[in-house]
Amino acid sequence: MNKEKKLWIGFALVMSISFSVLGYYGYEIYQEAPPIPTEIVGPNNTVIFTAEEIKDGQNVWQSMGGQEVGTIWGHGAYVAPDWTADWLHREAVFILDKLSEKEYSKTFAELTKEQQATMKIRLQNDVRKNTYDSSTGIITISQNRIEAIAYLSKYYEGLFMDDPKFETLRHNYAIPKMSIKDPERMHKMNAFFFWATWATVTERPNQKISYTHNWPSDELVGNVATKDLLVWSGVSIILLLFCIGVLIFYHVRSGEDEHFEIPVQDPLLKQGMTPSMFRIKKYLWVVSLLIVLQVVMGVITAHYGVEGNGFFGIPIDQILPYAVTRTWHTQLAIFWIATAWLATGLYIAPAVAGKDPKFQTFGVDFLFYALILIVLGSMAGQWFGVMQKLNLVENFWFGHQGYEYVDLGRFWQIFLLVGLFLWLALMVRPLLPVLKKKTGERNLIIMFLISCTAIATFYAAGLMWGRQTNLAIAEYWRWWVVHLWVEGFFEVFATVVIAFLFVRLGLLKTKTATLNVIFSTIIFMSGGILGTFHHLYFSGTPTAVMALGATFSALEIVPLVLIGYEAYHNYKLSKSTQWIKDYKWPIYFMIAVAFWNFLGAGVFGFIINPPIALYYVQGLNTTPLHGHTALFGVYGMLGIGLMLFVLRSLYRHEIWNEKAMKFIFWSTNIGLLAMALLSLLPVGIWQAIESIEHGMWYARSAELMQQPAMITLKWLRAIGDTIFGFGVLALCWFVFDLTLRKKSK
Repeated sequence: MNKEKKLWIGFALVMSISFSVLGYYGYEIYQEAPPIPTEIVGPNNTVIFTAEEIKDGQNVWQSMGGQEVGTIWGHGAYVAPDWTADWLHREAVFILDKLSEKEYSKTFAELTKEQQATMKIRLQNDVRKNTYDSSTGIITISQNRIEAIAYLSKYYEGLFMDDPKFETLRHNYAIPKMSIKDPERMHKMNAFFFWATWATVTERPNQKISYTHNWPSDELVGNVATKDLLVWSGVSIILLLFCIGVLIFYHVRSGEDEHFEIPVQDPLLKQGMTPSMFRIKKYLWVVSLLIVLQVVMGVITAHYGVEGNGFFGIPIDQILPYAVTRTWHTQLAIFWIATAWLATGLYIAPAVAGKDPKFQTFGVDFLFYALILIVLGSMAGQWFGVMQKLNLVENFWFGHQGYEYVDLGRFWQIFLLVGLFLWLALMVRPLLPVLKKKTGERNLIIMFLISCTAIATFYAAGLMWGRQTNLAIAEYWRWWVVHLWVEGFFEVFATVVIAFLFVRLGLLKTKTATLNVIFSTIIFMSGGILGTFHHLYFSGTPTAVMALGATFSALEIVPLVLIGYEAYHNYKLSKSTQWIKDYKWPIYFMIAVAFWNFLGAGVFGFIINPPIALYYVQGLNTTPLHGHTALFGVYGMLGIGLMLFVLRSLYRHEIWNEKAMKFIFWSTNIGLLAMALLSLLPVGIWQAIESIEHGMWYARSAELMQQPAMITLKWLRAIGDTIFGFGVLALCWFVFDLTLRKKSK
């Protein structure tokens, strides 16, 4: 059996076993998710909340921005608090004060330590006890909790509506006045907040941990780290070290890549250009404009962290609130990166085939206008949703779904899925005749088509939840999209595309490239598929999810230890011959991808991967630290690099502005690094220390986040943002200048 066949068998085994396990525990999540009760009642059977109020309340929360306004269970945005941690702590303090006043005629803070210990035990006996009756579907709560609900309902009503007492707090949280305009909607959102908080402290049946594995940390209610968190963190680190050693041994044993003669001329100069390949130019225009718009939204969003009701004195929050700018910022990142990669695929498929199938040009144009409609339509719908101009059903279909990275309404999701399958058809049609010829590129093309098929089909996971699906179940499927679609199969697609480009340039032999692609895919997917679970440690999932997530997410880091070799290899290619210098900047962006893979995905990713670490830092600025340096640093830089490869091929006789490219490359990379090291990292570390000492509620509180030193750290981000922004503007100018100038002969 040859090496190639063995790798294909290994690939099939990894995919089938991993998805079987992922599916099995998905079924377990359905069975063990925190129950939504038919009613929540008091001791005398007075109904406090109903199931419909809780479900509608979840929809109200989604409509105002959902995970783009603070977080629930640690997932979402970072200016406002985590609402479950905030409600939990405020409820605990309210009940403790009530118990203390009754017993000692003093507030809880005035008691001795012994008296406080007694009060905390009484509190924990009340809130941690699981009173859900599975036969009736009813949760019974104490009179103290009922009074706490009344108190907190009024508190949140004042915050989200128009109570003048909350003006400063609204400013600190970047929440506009009258974010919720209807008292009935506010009542329902309070019902959802209570249920989500109930799940964080109520112990699972026959267990001593809450539905969210005692997250968030809060010593008052007994939410403390468990031994499982420590054990599986240790296992993940030991496994990481072991597998790094194995991979390095394998790499050294396999030796260097085989050497062969580099072509004396650019092979792409002999490549024919089909009509559909020229149509890709407008995709690259849109990519450039969307990058600029995304950065503008990012600047406004970041500024809301220091000026919560405006932008340098301009009160824009009433027409462009934080929830909208952050939604557009995160969504546009996915849109422009995906568009760059899809455009590269549309360029490569006919390039390999040498000709366009019938109606290929029409399909490329139709897909382009469909994508424009999806981008503009979904953005408009999200604005209408956040501004509370849609009812809950309309909002689900056309407005704001409230789930980070999949915020677009269900109609736009379906529209995008159809567009992805159209793109898949445009990929398959030119390549089928090539596959039938059984050339040396056959296996590489097969892997290319597998990745294209996965990109189209796995986005469908975003359709697996409904309007009122239990949050724990919706989170399971959301991470299929965010982790498997964005971080998983796009990664495979990128690996294949880069291999294709280097093969076409004559810098890699086809067989070598094929073996490397299949092996890299096996290594990445071995940890990547089940590594999805590390996002779900504290999202109402069974405890086995933590064990699997900790173990396999560690494996995601393993291939990144050899990233320096990849960077050096690409650097050598950029120097290998005179004609390859024309591809210097696309290759340099590949080198940048290797750097950010190591730092952003590897170092900053592993900071938040072990369960014990994530227990304290989930929802803190350590998450956007990883998010920015991995999403833009890896996928964004790769998108730019692929776009430049296409432009270099399209405009093969044009002389590029080297000074402009140098400025673009270094300003985007230095700006991103400054943003991370000057602001996001120190803010995240400070928050982590406070979370460990005081609890998640304090790490996200206005009391901490509005301290002068913290504000200074937030302002320091402007340095990196400015450098980065100028680089992006220069990139946009470069693309339009190159594509619109009169061609040289």
